[in-house]
Amino acid sequence: MGYQIRTYGDPVLKSTAAAVEEVNGKVVRLVDNMFETLYTSGNGIALAAPQIGVQKQIFVWDLGEDPLVVLNPEIVESAGEWVYDEGCLSIPGLYVEMMRPKTVLMRGVGLDGEMIEIEADELEARLFQHEIDHLNGVLMFDRMTPDQRAEALAEYRAISAAPTAPAEPERRRLRLR
Repeated sequence: MGYQIRTYGDPVLKSTAAAVEEVNGKVVRLVDNMFETLYTSGNGIALAAPQIGVQKQIFVWDLGEDPLVVLNPEIVESAGEWVYDEGCLSIPGLYVEMMRPKTVLMRGVGLDGEMIEIEADELEARLFQHEIDHLNGVLMFDRMTPDQRAEALAEYRAISAAPTAPAEPERRRLRLR
């Protein structure tokens, strides 16, 4: 059973998710449903539990090699800078050039209950940071200066107000000043 992806304006996206205390059948079913939701989204590479209204520190991702999940993740190291067009399933259609650390070391718990550490760079590092932001109630808009946020919100409102929304939102790139 896939879930509906919550979009900008839904208060669940601004709340901090609770830690997963126990890996059990309920968590495994949730992860399966998160992957189903991710794959039916059409263009996502990762999904955090709050994006489907579940306030748990879980995110899933699939960069085309091996679908993975992490519980209670945290970034323990980061370095460098990398600018890239960042999008979000909860802010459909908007892609914004953003700078984030280029490399990260993420620590968390796997679905088997064991501690994991993953070193990542560029796209994978970015998705780790983006999804952990979701777990902390932080959206892309919160990472912008007030002027950038105003410009990005205006663009998003224009996208959202389109008279007939296509099944897959048009990808509109915004380079912030």
